[in-house]
Amino acid sequence: MEELVNRIKQDGNVLGAGVLKVDSFVTHQVDPKLMENIGATFAQVFAEKNITKVVTIEASGIAPALYAAKVLEVPMIFARKAKSLTMDEELLTSSVYSFTKQVTSTISISRKFLNEEDNVLIIDDFLANGQAAKGLIELCRQAGAAVEGVGIVIEKSFQDGRQVLEDMGIRVVSLARIASLDNGTVTFQEADA
Repeated sequence: MEELVNRIKQDGNVLGAGVLKVDSFVTHQVDPKLMENIGATFAQVFAEKNITKVVTIEASGIAPALYAAKVLEVPMIFARKAKSLTMDEELLTSSVYSFTKQVTSTISISRKFLNEEDNVLIIDDFLANGQAAKGLIELCRQAGAAVEGVGIVIEKSFQDGRQVLEDMGIRVVSLARIASLDNGTVTFQEADA
């Protein structure tokens, strides 16, 4: 997605150690027009998959997931990283390790929102080692839902996340694929959409 790649070139900052900071338009401050276009792109790519739910993990995946759900005209569900007092029903849970936060979280979704009749599109902001998406896939599979694909805003292709998901039989569609962050420079490879 050319618009996203250009924005990364313009406003992304390489912090070293494989970290790309995109907090001015994706992960802290959100550019709603960019997110709307990202969501529409995911909706178009997966339009023929009969998606019934869009699933993400809090927090940075919510914006693109919501816009994709809006275009697909389906609900969006986000997995919580902390249990709320109001979540008193049966939960689907999985453990996810965050590279950038250096912490393992138990993510959860209420079982009442996912079932075996659902065709799910998972969306996340970054794909690095694949642990967040893998955790979301596990939640969906616990519910008996079919995961039709994973949409990724920015993929760090020099890490093994894509391979982890593809080894699970999951289609991965990344809108910006980064081949390298060496020497403080973002090098791209061809994106999936």
